[in-house]
Amino acid sequence: MRRLFLPDISSKAYIRVLRTALKAQLFQLNNNDNMSTLEVKRLTFSYKKTRGAVFRDFNMELSPGHIYGLLGANGTGKSTMLYLMSGLLTPQSGLVTYNGTDVRKRLPGTMREIFIVPDEFELPNVTLKHYIETNRMFYPRFSEEDMNTYLDVFNTHTDAKLSELSLGQRKKIFMSFAMATHTRVLLMDEPTNGLDILSKEQFRTFLTKGRNEESIFVVATHQVKDIEAVLDRIIMIDGTRIIAETDADSIRKDGKIDLEQYYKDTLKSKENNHEQ
Repeated sequence: MRRLFLPDISSKAYIRVLRTALKAQLFQLNNNDNMSTLEVKRLTFSYKKTRGAVFRDFNMELSPGHIYGLLGANGTGKSTMLYLMSGLLTPQSGLVTYNGTDVRKRLPGTMREIFIVPDEFELPNVTLKHYIETNRMFYPRFSEEDMNTYLDVFNTHTDAKLSELSLGQRKKIFMSFAMATHTRVLLMDEPTNGLDILSKEQFRTFLTKGRNEESIFVVATHQVKDIEAVLDRIIMIDGTRIIAETDADSIRKDGKIDLEQYYKDTLKSKENNHEQ
């Protein structure tokens, strides 16, 4: 599992980078605001220390207005795909584009529209207030009002020291910030890990309310039960390929099966076919 280390936001060099990025973002804000797709095109990727490709000639297209469930067993590449979509990993061949732009270029106008919430991450040794004030400039649509609403529901305060929080508390804070940025693309890796039952319900509510016709939400998980109620598109992957892709309502419509059972049945069918 990759762990995301966030930069030292108190350094002068980092502040200069932020200011430069902000100017570029504001310049492009009104020039690139149409609904856009996130496309994975003939992508091949492998880690140097492992044999075999995680993805090989992989294709996928995600459209605005949906909450996608990227489902699969542990080790099938869900987290890796999110890092590739965000431009934090580089494929050996192929590419990922958002609004026609290669995300590997990490252009400010593209990066302001993509936010990733990894399963594991480290936060700097600063207060939440400091973190918000320094990082909000990356995201022109950031809403302080929404941020405060999320924090109130999660019973979290801006004077909290980030490095002293539990995994669940850090998850709540980072998810609150992610939702408040109002980026067009929100990538979430196992977002319910570390959350209690009430917090999981609150997370589902926030996700449903935050959805709009311009946004692409991707939830990568193997804990389908936690998030099945909010998903409307299902993509199941098995390392190098998509093994199932469907509309969630088509599974729910007859009431005979829920998404979790569909997930289990699909995995079981795949295992049986492999044995044969």
